[in-house]
Amino acid sequence: MEHLKFGPMSVTCMFLLLAVCLGAPAEAKKLTVVTATTDMAALTQEVGGDRISVESVARGYQDPHFVEAKPSFLLKLRQADLLIVVALQLEIGWLPPLVTQSGNARIQIGANGYLDASQFAEILDIPTGTVTRAMGDVHPLGNPHYWLDPDNGRRIAKGIAAKLGDLDPADSSYFQERFQDFDKRLTTAEQKWDAEMKPFHGRKLVTYHKSFPNFAKHFGLNVVGYVEPRPGIPPTPSHTLELIGLMKRENCKVILVEPYFDLKTPNSIARETGGKVVQYLPSVGGEKDVTDYFKLFDYDIALLTQAFQATQ
Repeated sequence: MEHLKFGPMSVTCMFLLLAVCLGAPAEAKKLTVVTATTDMAALTQEVGGDRISVESVARGYQDPHFVEAKPSFLLKLRQADLLIVVALQLEIGWLPPLVTQSGNARIQIGANGYLDASQFAEILDIPTGTVTRAMGDVHPLGNPHYWLDPDNGRRIAKGIAAKLGDLDPADSSYFQERFQDFDKRLTTAEQKWDAEMKPFHGRKLVTYHKSFPNFAKHFGLNVVGYVEPRPGIPPTPSHTLELIGLMKRENCKVILVEPYFDLKTPNSIARETGGKVVQYLPSVGGEKDVTDYFKLFDYDIALLTQAFQATQ
């Protein structure tokens, strides 16, 4: 049998190829995170950095109570290592069936890859009595719009960092370092926001939906009424007249409206009361330039301070 012969150059090439194949470390697989909302995605990105990929199901301009389910959502959920939800029944109308249909055991309720962010937050408006449908879209476990308080944002980010470290122990210290950096930047930003809002402590306002209690509590504002007669119930003529009377008595001039609600009734109320309608953003991504958690508060606080100044 004839022996194979290799020249010096061939031997060198073989060793180089072997070194590349055996010696080069494989790139670590990033954790794939899917969140129900853009706010949870923004907080996850803050602590996850380049060790994760994260995507939200709902868009920032959508009403998170009512998101139209699409087949593309199932593909995202099937590939997820971690699903982060707002919970408190915010997504109950659309997300649970998608999670079940995804067939992804990692992200089912109770699994290690399912994270309920509400467990980390201060929850307001928890009903004390019996909740019935006659009360409208009342959340029996409390108000789910809790991310609109920077203190809750800090708590949520800390919880997410811990969960990412649990799923990826090799990068646990990286996630903790990212959280510590986020915490410092948020503390600095809060000092600025608090200073900007301080002159308006106690100012009265009306919101369309009951989505503002955490923001109002943190910044010392007083929500005196709602355009909706009950949560999730469209405005009625009789309630609108009552609200106009209330605003006149309370000398309330600012009406906050989420971007997905019709402006017809708020505008008519503003005309009758000499008030101002402000379309604020409840979520990251509600405007294309509001791309992270910090910019969300920058945007809304700028809107509010301008509105309060214009309606002194």
